[in-house]
Amino acid sequence: MTTDVSTIDQFEEWLLKQDKSPNTVKTYISVIQKFRLWLEERGQSLEQLNKSIVQDYMNELEMEGKSAATIDKIFATIRVYTQFINRSEITENIHRKEKEKNIYQTVPEFLNKSERATLLQEVEKDKDVRNIAIVYMLLYTGIRLSELCNLDRSHVEIAGDKGNVNIVILNGSAKRTVPIPEDALKPIKNYIDSLSEDYQGPLFISKQNKRLTTRSIQYMLEKYNINPHKLRHTFCHDLIEKGVDIATVAQLAGHNDINITKRYKIKGA
Repeated sequence: MTTDVSTIDQFEEWLLKQDKSPNTVKTYISVIQKFRLWLEERGQSLEQLNKSIVQDYMNELEMEGKSAATIDKIFATIRVYTQFINRSEITENIHRKEKEKNIYQTVPEFLNKSERATLLQEVEKDKDVRNIAIVYMLLYTGIRLSELCNLDRSHVEIAGDKGNVNIVILNGSAKRTVPIPEDALKPIKNYIDSLSEDYQGPLFISKQNKRLTTRSIQYMLEKYNINPHKLRHTFCHDLIEKGVDIATVAQLAGHNDINITKRYKIKGA
């Protein structure tokens, strides 16, 4: 029990470092504490967490009459927690109460070709190599904003006309590798070349040489009337349009639930 409480405290500190709002952190911690109590009633602990336990919890929430939306919010918190403990595989393919049949019938908003061209022109017009690289990275690799902020110089590999970005987790091991398309290589390389040759710290830094936060990048993107979610949605939509199979798109985007990816494959979208 003491270990679980200590782990929850560490989880709270980790969430704050991810630039989560105080209200979001409070909600996450509340969900995990209730989950811990549920485990204790069954002689289990967070240290013993596995896929079967999470599935049992989802089943019980459904039997209690919790709505699909509520169960999804609880599951989302547990999924974030498993990312924190570096065991995200625990929440893969967990069955949950189905929402209304049209839950996946709305395609997330994305940029069409004209809107994308306009955005890139506006960003490049300001001639800020860092901001240009950020937009290209988000648009052409589909990584999450938090993942982009956590990138170090060593996580990006460019050799000739090929490049990769390695999305990492807390212990520094690779979570997934996403290729950098040719269209994005030059602007990203231009930014990297602007750093000192032996630099190996955070990839995207402020004028004070500190790692950029998610909020600072969101603020920068607002100038161009765009948000990171729409850039990520555009990446996924473009891959589906090119005929890339759902499983591959899910892997590249880091989706734990393939149903999230299927939203981009709606007929006529």
